[in-house]
Amino acid sequence: MLLNATQLSALSRLFSSSVFREMARKGHSALFAQLFAESGLLREKTADVQTVSAAFDMAFSVLRRAGIRDEYVYRAALTHNILLGRHSLNTASMLTEFRAGSCKADLAILNGTGTVYEIKSDRDSLSRLANQVENYRKVFAKVYVIAGEAHVQGVMDSTSEEVGVLSLVRWDRICTVREAVERADLVCPVTVFESLRVAEARAILKNLQVPIPDVPNTLLWTSMRELFATLAPTDVHQQMVCTLKKTRNLTSLSSLVEQLPMSLQPAALSIQVRRADHERLVEAVHTSLDEAMTWV
Repeated sequence: MLLNATQLSALSRLFSSSVFREMARKGHSALFAQLFAESGLLREKTADVQTVSAAFDMAFSVLRRAGIRDEYVYRAALTHNILLGRHSLNTASMLTEFRAGSCKADLAILNGTGTVYEIKSDRDSLSRLANQVENYRKVFAKVYVIAGEAHVQGVMDSTSEEVGVLSLVRWDRICTVREAVERADLVCPVTVFESLRVAEARAILKNLQVPIPDVPNTLLWTSMRELFATLAPTDVHQQMVCTLKKTRNLTSLSSLVEQLPMSLQPAALSIQVRRADHERLVEAVHTSLDEAMTWV
């Protein structure tokens, strides 16, 4: 199936937070119906594509083809291969769009250490990569860039040997081109602090037996920032990992993830919806496709 620009855009937007949240909030999504129609997949669907769930899987199977893969396909590969493959929701946590200096990290996984993954999809350029890596180094001990095969050499040439490089060979197969070197000693405690919620920063100080400043709330952020500047990078990184594994824990999403098609599981782990809406989301996903195409 050859896709034009409109169809490709619709295909990518099917996996957006807008569609996901609308299904969770309302139990249906007019945007889903519109985008699936615009994608041209209705004409291509086979007899076994009878539900919204199957429609998402069909859309994903097209989107994951080399040459048109977007960021969501890479995020899905990392989620299934690393978070749910090597680890589990009980032992590791995943951060998406996490602030790191002047950048936002595509995806980070916290297990025994903090590892960040910058995605350079088939549609991305490498123009911002140097600045992104520099900022990620200040927060995470290990930095990886995962790229399409066409980008791999460019990534190798423009990053230091301590930056790991991964290649998405097929949509579901990640090949390690260069291992990342763990450098928690390069972390900047102040940058870490600026990435955290106040309660998380307080927990780190408490764990490191550093007294919380007894100052008015208006002065607390500045005072805590000054304290972080005096701390050892490796200590701050270790405590950041331990703290965020608790505060950003995803274990409560296990049941939801199990009830969704594989193509939507990465969305469930990165797009926040109310727990009260989980059942409505699951019902929407299991709606017949014929009925879903009448959603308004």
